Amino acid sequence: MSRPPQSTQAHHDRVVVCGVILPGHPQEFEGELSEVRALVGAAEGVVVGEGFVQRRERPTPATLLGKGKVEEIRTAVDQHKPDAVVVDNDLTPAQGRNLEKAWGVRVIDRSELILDIFARRAQTRQASLQVELAQNEYLMPRLRRMWTHLERTEGAIGTRGPGETQLETDRRLLNRRIADLKAELSVIERRKQRQVASRSGQFTVGLVGYTNAGKSTLLNRLTGSQEFAADMPFATLDTRTRKWVLPDKRIVLLSDTVGFLQRLPHHLVASFHATLEETLQADLLLHVVDASHPDAGTQMRAVDEVLASMSARLRPDVLVLNKIDRVDDPLSLHLLTGDSPATVVHVSAKTGRGLDRLTEVVQSYLDERSSTVDIFVPVTDGRTLASVRAAGGLMEEEVLEETTMRLRVRLSAGALGLLRQRTGSHARFAPVVEGAR
Repeated sequence: MSRPPQSTQAHHDRVVVCGVILPGHPQEFEGELSEVRALVGAAEGVVVGEGFVQRRERPTPATLLGKGKVEEIRTAVDQHKPDAVVVDNDLTPAQGRNLEKAWGVRVIDRSELILDIFARRAQTRQASLQVELAQNEYLMPRLRRMWTHLERTEGAIGTRGPGETQLETDRRLLNRRIADLKAELSVIERRKQRQVASRSGQFTVGLVGYTNAGKSTLLNRLTGSQEFAADMPFATLDTRTRKWVLPDKRIVLLSDTVGFLQRLPHHLVASFHATLEETLQADLLLHVVDASHPDAGTQMRAVDEVLASMSARLRPDVLVLNKIDRVDDPLSLHLLTGDSPATVVHVSAKTGRGLDRLTEVVQSYLDERSSTVDIFVPVTDGRTLASVRAAGGLMEEEVLEETTMRLRVRLSAGALGLLRQRTGSHARFAPVVEGAR
């Protein structure tokens, strides 16, 4: 007996989206709920219906939304038969339970949706552990919501004990798993810290910005890498560091990491703190902005807020307005930067426009933190000469009395320190007084 044919295509959840706009929520110029629609797409879901938005001075304690809006969404659920309703706000456990009762379908709040996207994108062991930790900490206060099948018998004779015991068991197991995850992450983070410390002699540049601002594309353009880059939220979760060779052969390390988002779940920020900290400790911080996005100004402020919450370094050093090939009105770029104290550079990582200017800016920052020295090496010591030349920053070289080679280099303090270690007693270093030949 043959089986009926079945589709091999992946199932995409059909969802209705809704949200409450409270005082202080930024306006979305692409239309209300535009960001959550993009997030649903990133989670491989499909939005059905128009979406529902309610403006309120304060949330309704029991359901977040008002009674009338809850009934309106119930009608849409009956009409579209979605797999779930996505709420573009964070829900308390009680609000989630009450809305699931009212609508008869699964309810997913903003944090749960973002956590799902992160779980799909995680590639490395560290990212997977960080996402699982954030998911478990989100789940802990919501365990009772997952035991709603006991509500019909809870408290009845012979049923009160087992249900409560199982709930307590689940909490204990979850607490143990959270502790195990934190311990394993601690080991990985200490190893990463040692790796970062080993690069202390090299000038580091960090890329930060809103999700989908084009950081990975910029990293690929500048370093010649082939890292995954896509037009979707959270294409990158792990910090990726690559060598960037400047025109004068000096090498800097360029790091890209997870993008930021408005109202980013605090569990995620806490879990990814070590990953983000690696980039925030860079010598030079580049804030990459999608200058073509209608909400670019709001996105910039969201990034500044996350940076301020994580580091004493309140603002990045350079503002990189990316995707200018998509900007129709150049005046909007000036309005976007306003009175920002950061150096502003206009680029298109896709076409390469403006990258020469960005390179010049990075070189100038590196020059400010560099010193010029003359290094004297015997002409017969090819290995030491090769080490000096490989360090980059070579300005000039000449042969003295046919026995000694003088090489003038401009390097950061850390790079000079590493070079001294490599050359040992085979080379003599002499600082160059500014203006000396």
